[in-house]
Amino acid sequence: MWRFILLLALIPPATGQEAPTDWPEQKCAAYAAAWSQALDAYGSDQMNYAFMAGNENFIASGCADRAEICPRSAQELDIANALTLALMNAGTASTFLPFKCPQPESAADGWTGPGL
Repeated sequence: MWRFILLLALIPPATGQEAPTDWPEQKCAAYAAAWSQALDAYGSDQMNYAFMAGNENFIASGCADRAEICPRSAQELDIANALTLALMNAGTASTFLPFKCPQPESAADGWTGPGL
């Protein structure tokens, strides 16, 4: 009996399947590739500096710094949509993406519900 208990003590505990430790790097590499492809496909003639710099800085940070990049032109919106689809297809969550536009102030003291 003691041998059995001793043998059990030597067996390492089972662990669940862990996510790869390089998943953040994989997501960022996918974003960088999609960004490059989007620039090739859509160009940058109607892109403002803030949109381009925001994406480049997000990639340069290893996609670790939270960014709030707001697409303003039709071209920027097309690129943001293409990046969103590419990254969702790559398995990332929507919270990974750096796109966020400021909310306009409501004329009703902050009420943003129905009727406005």
